[in-house]
Amino acid sequence: MPKQTFFNLPEHKKKKLLESAEMEFARVPLFEASIANIIKMAGISRGSFYQYFEDKDDIYIYLVDEKVKTAIIYFIGLLEKHNGDLIEALTEMYYYFLYSFSDEEEKHLLRNALLFTTYRVESSFTSMLEKYLQNEHFKLVEGLINKDRLNISEDKDLLHIFKLVSGLAFNNLIEKTVKGLTDEEAMESFKRSMYLIKHGIYKQENEK
Repeated sequence: MPKQTFFNLPEHKKKKLLESAEMEFARVPLFEASIANIIKMAGISRGSFYQYFEDKDDIYIYLVDEKVKTAIIYFIGLLEKHNGDLIEALTEMYYYFLYSFSDEEEKHLLRNALLFTTYRVESSFTSMLEKYLQNEHFKLVEGLINKDRLNISEDKDLLHIFKLVSGLAFNNLIEKTVKGLTDEEAMESFKRSMYLIKHGIYKQENEK
């Protein structure tokens, strides 16, 4: 997480530093990213950078964290739109995520994030997901979900559903990147996965 000195910066300076970091992470994978390039674009000294962040992994994780916060707010709106239908909301959420990376810079950022994530960053992603699934935002999300449609016995099963869908979305994006799938092909593949989750992979007894 950023140090308090970062939060004390004027908004335009924080924005400039984050934009510079995002441009660098879009240019090359995280392990090749250069703090020198980030500070040059941001117009700050190396000493100043380390007053704000521990290292480049730290600012990268913070960038992702901020994007997750924005996504959760959007997802809450989707749950309301779909009357608590979790799968429909998650499917549209994936659509939003897929098409929000519309320009080349964002696509490169996504590709680098998926294919060259370090163990530390991957662990942080997992911790981040755990954190959000237990905070106040998730409690709000949980209250909007129509649980009558779900085959779950306990509320904690919702955590497993979110982890399962997150894993599918992550793998789908990797497949899209590696195989060069179009947005439409990736979306169709994800929708198929969601269909199987919603309806099951085993036939019901009365269908046999």
